[in-house]
Amino acid sequence: MKKVIVLLVCAVVLLVGYIVLDRSGIELPIFGANKAYKQGITFYDNKDYDKAFELFKKACNGGDVRGCTNLGAMYAHGFGVEKNEQKAVELYKKACNGGDVRGCTNLGVMYEKGNGIEKNEQKAVELYKKVCNGGEMAGCYNLGTMYAKGSGVEKDFGKAAELFKKACDGGNMRGCRSLGFMYDNGNGVEKNEQKAAELYKKACDGGDMRGCFNLGFMYEKGNGVEKDLGKAAELYKKACDGGNMYGCRNLGIMYKKGDGV
Repeated sequence: MKKVIVLLVCAVVLLVGYIVLDRSGIELPIFGANKAYKQGITFYDNKDYDKAFELFKKACNGGDVRGCTNLGAMYAHGFGVEKNEQKAVELYKKACNGGDVRGCTNLGVMYEKGNGIEKNEQKAVELYKKVCNGGEMAGCYNLGTMYAKGSGVEKDFGKAAELFKKACDGGNMRGCRSLGFMYDNGNGVEKNEQKAAELYKKACDGGDMRGCFNLGFMYEKGNGVEKDLGKAAELYKKACDGGNMYGCRNLGIMYKKGDGV
């Protein structure tokens, strides 16, 4: 039963869009707005969301559209302000129209999920293509998930794998993990569990906790790597500590059975 559950989890944890905070460090000629944006990032990282919100608002109103993207993300999550997805959409549109690729990516997520706006998967695909072609790896990853699911486009595992590879090569760890999943299952690429394990490791080392969970499963079952229950438990713990609840669950099962711990 455990094996079935874990396999199902491996299938579902990979294919989700996500909202990104703009952290680009490009200097802009709008000095006051640029300064407010940078200060906002510092306060945001320190979890002082009230101050971050005010600074991103100042940056956005002053012409730094990256501030609009981050302000939208705060409305989308309800950080420092009451959650308002419609307001988030407005801000993402402003940022996207102003040339901020992360604003376009986040707007695509809202269209994909139907959050704050009528669901439109074709529009999401259009936005993801735009930003992916412009070098935004989060957009490439999200576009890959659309092809993998057949959402807004015809299902195409080969195209999905190609986009996940582009995202992975560009430093997007979700892309690495999802490409590993494709190799793990032979979707769009020739099945290669060793390659899958390598990609899960790359994702895990890069901070993607689902990659750690998937790699732990490979070690637990001896798929693509030599079976090592101790290593599996270590990876499940890392995933759990990093916020992946499936890692917590599987680590608990290992303690219950005395496997690797």
